[in-house]
Amino acid sequence: MAARTVLQQADIARAITRIAHEILESNRGAENLVLLGIPTRGIFLAERLARVIREISDVEVPTGTLDVTMYRDDLSRTRTRTPGPTDIPTGGIDDRVVVLVDDVLYSGRTIRAAFDALGDLGRARAVRLAVLVDRGHREFPIRADFVGKNLPSASSERINVHLAEIDGDDSVTIDGGVQ
Repeated sequence: MAARTVLQQADIARAITRIAHEILESNRGAENLVLLGIPTRGIFLAERLARVIREISDVEVPTGTLDVTMYRDDLSRTRTRTPGPTDIPTGGIDDRVVVLVDDVLYSGRTIRAAFDALGDLGRARAVRLAVLVDRGHREFPIRADFVGKNLPSASSERINVHLAEIDGDDSVTIDGGVQ
């Protein structure tokens, strides 16, 4: 079965703009926000959100990277992973509202690992979650605060997020599943 496109470049741009507005509304402005992207595509989504927030509010929101590789509960069952960089903005996360940014929310295991990693870095006032796609199938009681697109899917299907910074184009496709 061929992959079908469910979001195109304009759809992704609208979703990011909407999420940025929702973050600002929820936080009552951009003060004390920190955006942390979860590698790989979450990093670029966090940077895009920061740009849109700056355009809306004229406030530069610190962004960083939170690698969760060594906090995952499936390390022994998957191929060896090389940890990537964790880059926390100057000022840290203490008493700040941290928005974790990822491309796809699926089982919740990556976000659970992110909570553990954050705990080693400081004590945030609050932690929020922004995702481009929520596909369901949670294994942990985790839900996103800000969602670009809810995309119910079968467990056998694969959601592919393509971002121009890595893949040369912006799109979300779905493939696989029972034929």
